[in-house]
Amino acid sequence: MKYLVIFIIIFTASLGFAQEGRLIDYESERQIINEQRYPGAVVLSGINEQVYFNHEGIEVWCNNAVFYRDANFFKAYGNVRMQQGDTVTMTSNYAEYNGTTQFAFASGRVKMTRPQTTLETDSLFFDRVKQQAYYRSGGTVRDTASVLTSIVGRYFMEDDKYSFVSNVVVTNPEYVINSQQLDFYSENGHAYMYGPTTITSETSTVYCERGFYDTRGDTGYFVKNSRIDYENRILEGDSLYFDRSRSFASGTNNIRVTDTLNNSLVTGHYAEVFRDRDSVFITKRAVAATLQEQDSVFIHSDTLMITGKPENRIIRGFYDVRMYKSDMSGKSDSIFVDQQSGLTKLINITRGALTSVDVRRNPVIWSDNNQMTGDTIHLISNPKTEKLDSLKVFDNAFMIQKDTIEGYNQIKGKELTGLFVDNELYQVDVIKNTETIYYTRNSENELIGINKTLSSAIRIMFENKEIDYIDYITQVDGTLTPEPDFPENARILRGFNWRGDEQLHSKEDLFAGKPPPQLVPIRGIPLPEIPDDFFDEEDEDSPLLNENSRLKPQDLRDKKIDTIAPVEQVQDTLALRPVQNMLEDEKEELKELLELEEKEETREQQEKEDKEGEGSN
Repeated sequence: MKYLVIFIIIFTASLGFAQEGRLIDYESERQIINEQRYPGAVVLSGINEQVYFNHEGIEVWCNNAVFYRDANFFKAYGNVRMQQGDTVTMTSNYAEYNGTTQFAFASGRVKMTRPQTTLETDSLFFDRVKQQAYYRSGGTVRDTASVLTSIVGRYFMEDDKYSFVSNVVVTNPEYVINSQQLDFYSENGHAYMYGPTTITSETSTVYCERGFYDTRGDTGYFVKNSRIDYENRILEGDSLYFDRSRSFASGTNNIRVTDTLNNSLVTGHYAEVFRDRDSVFITKRAVAATLQEQDSVFIHSDTLMITGKPENRIIRGFYDVRMYKSDMSGKSDSIFVDQQSGLTKLINITRGALTSVDVRRNPVIWSDNNQMTGDTIHLISNPKTEKLDSLKVFDNAFMIQKDTIEGYNQIKGKELTGLFVDNELYQVDVIKNTETIYYTRNSENELIGINKTLSSAIRIMFENKEIDYIDYITQVDGTLTPEPDFPENARILRGFNWRGDEQLHSKEDLFAGKPPPQLVPIRGIPLPEIPDDFFDEEDEDSPLLNENSRLKPQDLRDKKIDTIAPVEQVQDTLALRPVQNMLEDEKEELKELLELEEKEETREQQEKEDKEGEGSN
């Protein structure tokens, strides 16, 4: 029993010390009691030094204060400064603090300073237990690199994170961010953006609905409906990376690069864009599409590179090039397109060094039912009308046209020149060591015989996409042989290679025989966390502040119209109670405090004079 009594005494004493430890300490040069105006409170004011409060790690200085000792609550007026440790300083014209709940409210030119940022607003709530600050009447955060503004904001001190909602604007000397919701980490300057967001600068505009941006390193990563607009190019894709200092952007999966001046589009599943170099590199099912006379030309290859200013664009394609147009298609190992001059080169290259198999293949062009091959093929278009003007085949030129019934009409030589009218082949000239095999028919399309001829040069004229006649120009050596007398093994010229099964008949044939690309999994950006309500539901007997607070109970409740919520729920609105009215109330109360202080000064001065008068008597 003895030990039990001792334990109760010790426990009671400890409880008393604990309760005492939670009481607010203060220092003031003047104390005034006016029960009529401030029942249960003492009015504090400074003369040479400001009024000082201290409570569990937070210090407060002010010119005047009303302190409700029993309620452990005070209201501070004039040059208010709150200090929590060496990391948080807050200044304002007015503040309230409840020592029991450790909840504070400040208004009137509020400025909260952290090592990396400063926050300025009209009114601010500060919960020391949660270590969170909150405003809903518009605020400005100044970072080492940027200025951030929003209607609603919440600061999480443990994470050093700001969450901004509604009309969020980040202003940097190089760019401006406009967002619906943005989380900002002040230690490293990282920003996470949610909802429709734009990043605008002199050289580019970025749009996304979910993204990340390093405001100090000027790099970003964007997902969900993302695009980057340069002066004459638009980059879109599932995932975009952006580096402002290098004028560089890259995209992954479902990429589209639009040339807004040249009516062209490049697609693929990985791309790199260098703005200053006017270059685009794209791969993984890469396709370049250019509109010509209401008919698009599609070029596909393993890799595409587009370089040069808009007026002098160059397209290069490497490996397994496939080209398709409604009236023409082709294949080659590489391609070169000069959009200014209208020249397209289909070129032979050798990759045998990379594999054990010689993959060198002649370029091939199909125009209607005519196939043309050679070491190199040039297509020349009129840059103004964009219509095909001519083609040239250099070295080992070989033209094949499948006969309407059987066999193949064949023409070979060193070089071939084809001429076009309205994108339709009407004349072909072949020079140097030419050979032909031609199935000759009468007007009823009956086979007369097979003509095999050697000559120095040949001219072929076409009508209705068929060979109309062949003109053998010089040194002609050939005969027309009846079909039964023409040996089967002599009906194919040396170098014959019919590739009609490779001909492209539609845009889909660009990828014929190729497996779908394996898309890289996108590292997404998770949705913002929905924090607990800033204002806890308090009992009427235990408010966050105090019954003597300037705020009403309904002001200390979270509601959809003025709290951080999912993007879809946030509305553009101000605080529940107009801040101007609160400031007017504070001014009126401060005026009363100053009048009370003036009366006290008058009384003290009178007492002093009375004492001096008694001493002289």
